[in-house]
Amino acid sequence: MNDFFITFTFDYFTFFILNLIFSGIIITLERKSPTTTLAWLLFMITVPGVGFIFYLIFSQNISKRKIFKYTIEESKIYHSLLNKQKEEFENHSFKFNDASMEKHTDMILFHNKLSDSFYSQNNEIDIITDGKKKFESLFDELKKAKKHIHLAYYIIKNDDISNKLFEILKEKAKQGVQIRLLGDYVGCRHMKRSTINELKEAGCEVALFFPSKFRLINAKANYRNHRKIVIIDGDIGYVGGFNVGDEYLGLDKKFGYWRDTHLKIVGDAVIGLQLRFLLDWRNASKNTFEVSLEYFKESTSTGNTGVQIVTSGPDSINEQIKQGFIKMITSAKKTICIQTPYFIPDESIMEALKIASVSGVDVKIMIPNKPDHMFVYWASYSYIGELLKYGVRAFTYEKGFLHSKMIAIDGELCSVGSCNFDIRSFKLNFEANAFIYDQKVTKKLEDIFEKDLELCNEITREKYAERLFIIKFKESISRLFSPIL
Repeated sequence: MNDFFITFTFDYFTFFILNLIFSGIIITLERKSPTTTLAWLLFMITVPGVGFIFYLIFSQNISKRKIFKYTIEESKIYHSLLNKQKEEFENHSFKFNDASMEKHTDMILFHNKLSDSFYSQNNEIDIITDGKKKFESLFDELKKAKKHIHLAYYIIKNDDISNKLFEILKEKAKQGVQIRLLGDYVGCRHMKRSTINELKEAGCEVALFFPSKFRLINAKANYRNHRKIVIIDGDIGYVGGFNVGDEYLGLDKKFGYWRDTHLKIVGDAVIGLQLRFLLDWRNASKNTFEVSLEYFKESTSTGNTGVQIVTSGPDSINEQIKQGFIKMITSAKKTICIQTPYFIPDESIMEALKIASVSGVDVKIMIPNKPDHMFVYWASYSYIGELLKYGVRAFTYEKGFLHSKMIAIDGELCSVGSCNFDIRSFKLNFEANAFIYDQKVTKKLEDIFEKDLELCNEITREKYAERLFIIKFKESISRLFSPIL
């Protein structure tokens, strides 16, 4: 018995040390941020062996891979437009439809250079905050489609609203409309194989992003296509936070009313959504089709709203959307309004918000009161608690579940899309946001935010200080692992 105990102790200690050495070597070679590295090491120490396997599965570095590719012709056309616009901004010769937006040239040029994002200014935007209205609008436009429908969603469920979407797509395909439906392999796991086959038999093309070759192991499980994009006939685009499922209509008792933010866009910004979809589709479907110019026709819209479609993902060493948020925060002079279901910022976002608040900017952050991921919720609460010390005001939405991803500053600039204020969205997910340069649209979003405040409770410094020990414990544990949540 004594010998067994000694042998077991020696073997376990050897295994523990080898696990730690190999983990340290691999993480160091991957050159991750120090906070992420320490979080992974802590996880591997806590769960030796299993943590190492999880790291190999969930933490591949794909930033050096060229997974989205333009054709030579596409690259030539698009980058010639970008370069021409870049020169106009740098030479101060660009003509703004809205002269009040000229002072934001640095922001536009920033996205142009870092994200290859074209600035269009003839857009009309409808803001949608209710799931029923979102799907009523979407279904109505889908039924009018004449040429093509492109849809990309992170989550598509197997329920009533999903089946209504499938029926519309099948009917439009039979009418000769080209249908391409892109879903994320993990997010769309509830879609039945029979449903996919029915869509294909009706003439729809269907593809899943980063599928797994094995049933239980997905080597790219940590990198998900979180974008929600729809393009109809190249004329109308949708982007925002709503996925496809009954819960987004407020029909899930666990969450209750679902408060989200989505945009319907008419104008040349739709070209940016179209380009993003086609790059994602080409990767997922392995279809090397030639892109028709009809997908990128100039809009006849007479709108006056400036928009840049900015996308980001782990395929790039840059975190384009996050860096856009930082630029907005640091440029704010009066107000910053943020809505996000998950608030796990990195140090750069935290420092920017602290500096803005201490500099006299009125910073307000709204998060949900009903968590859908418990660790994420308590980690969010801990970061909020830290910001309260610097004068940031924080609120919990009480009516249902807040899933809106929105930032608005000074009544002039705003951004809406799929990107949360968390490390996962900044570093690991493929995201899409519209950065909007327009006083009317921004003011409307700020007014909606103020209306939502009537349904919120404020997290004051006094309330936060009085939280129970068990909550403090949950926050501490959750925050330790926040870089990998």
